[in-house]
Amino acid sequence: MGSSDANLIVAARGLRSFSYGMLAVLLAVALTSSGISPAAIGGIITVSLAGDFGGTYLIGLNADRWGRRRTLIVLALLMAATGAVFGLIVFYPVLLVAAFFGTLGTTASETAPFLPIEQSMLPNTATPEHRTRLFARYNLVASFAGALGALFAGVPDLLFRAGISLAVATHLLFGVYVLAALLVALLAAQLSPAVEASQHAHGAAPAPITRIRRLMPPLGRSRGLILRLAALFSVDALAGGLVVQSLMVLYFHLRFGVPLGLLAALFFGANTLAALSFLAAAPLAKRIGLLNTMVFTHLPSNVLLALVPLMPTFPLAAVVLLVRQSLSQMDVPTRQAYTMALVAREERTAAASVTSLARSAGSASTPVLSGVLLQGPLVAIGLPFLVAGGLKVAYDLALWAVFRRVRLPEE
Repeated sequence: MGSSDANLIVAARGLRSFSYGMLAVLLAVALTSSGISPAAIGGIITVSLAGDFGGTYLIGLNADRWGRRRTLIVLALLMAATGAVFGLIVFYPVLLVAAFFGTLGTTASETAPFLPIEQSMLPNTATPEHRTRLFARYNLVASFAGALGALFAGVPDLLFRAGISLAVATHLLFGVYVLAALLVALLAAQLSPAVEASQHAHGAAPAPITRIRRLMPPLGRSRGLILRLAALFSVDALAGGLVVQSLMVLYFHLRFGVPLGLLAALFFGANTLAALSFLAAAPLAKRIGLLNTMVFTHLPSNVLLALVPLMPTFPLAAVVLLVRQSLSQMDVPTRQAYTMALVAREERTAAASVTSLARSAGSASTPVLSGVLLQGPLVAIGLPFLVAGGLKVAYDLALWAVFRRVRLPEE
């Protein structure tokens, strides 16, 4: 696989992240304007993430057999269909169905089934010593694109001032989401056959010995390590599901009455700071190690997350959130590189799928609870931030305790 394939993968991730960043800011405000309650919005997000879990599970079992390019194209077309439904329909049961079977951007940090396929492709394009840098670029582009998407979500306010109704302006942005998804499908179609799994990789999968193993992506000798890692990742994602970006937007909108345009500016800044932090991830990991970078940048960011609802005014809460975002994403490329470094080449699709599956399961279980906790007078307490911060701190400490003595095979 050549650098052209890597560039196509990174470009497709950027397009999706732009769309997710835009919809993560737009979605909750648009649904609230349509009369949908915070609890019902949390329900849509939960159903969407549950659909991501199911999709990631199927991909972990079958993507290499179906064909990686073909699977990416189908996922992109489902993403386009989801945007069309949310842009044209406000009937709640239909929205739930579309959220489950499609791909809905509820946070700039992607949880959709695209990731395990792309993460299994990327390591083959770089040597082990440059792998973290490649994953940093992959996530850097995504984060900057997500920031631009968040800023673009403020366009309806500008169009409204120009005399265009807010409903029409919102529909136009859902149209942008559909167009971006179709472009992702086009990029996936341009990938070379080199991105497909080799026959050797298929043959390397161990024969299943239990019913459970037959239902899981085929891990080999790294099974124990990956399952422990996946269990910890699920705790982190469960906490993250309480504060996905759409629900953060909803919190600021309901608690402080912040309009869409100002929310777009806030999350443009938040995602930009997250993107800039990726530039530090690779050199920091080279200096102190992948695991140390994951833990010791993530831990202070989660303390700051718990402080957000304790701020009495929107400017103070926004500043704490921005500082938090400058630290919170440095664990992402290091986490991905660490997972790939733990396993043999033929196990990478399975390892990426299992860990993504665990994250999807964790994140899918809590948004509806967060929506309930943001209704009425409860919104002033900001319980989702407090609980998420505490759980994430526990995850960081457990990750360090379990894996600090594990030696990577490449070392």
